[in-house]
Amino acid sequence: MNYEEINEKLKILNTEDYIWLIYIGIIFMSWYSNSLERKYFTENDIESKTKYQKIMVLIFTILIVIYLYFLKESINDIKNLKPWDTPKKKNLVYLSFLGSLLIAISGFIFLYISIVDENLDIELAFN
Repeated sequence: MNYEEINEKLKILNTEDYIWLIYIGIIFMSWYSNSLERKYFTENDIESKTKYQKIMVLIFTILIVIYLYFLKESINDIKNLKPWDTPKKKNLVYLSFLGSLLIAISGFIFLYISIVDENLDIELAFN
């Protein structure tokens, strides 16, 4: 890697550090939303259900932004492939793009479910 490529990689890593902090926040929001969901099912507390739904929409909206960031980075990796890069590297970059694309699609699907599922019939599990 040359100096410019190293600097670009370091910028990406700094951004990813912030993303990890956001994930920690999402963990706490998810933990809180689980307690709201539990309260709704055990006590039929409608206010808890409403809060739970709003938090889930917020979580998936934030996750979609993160997923789109990683999708953009995967596209940049494809654009930065060199003709002399090994077939293995090229395959891995394309597979990484495919994985990022599928994760972004799943984020949109989960967001849709969290908006539309009024009765909390669907368990939303995500990573």
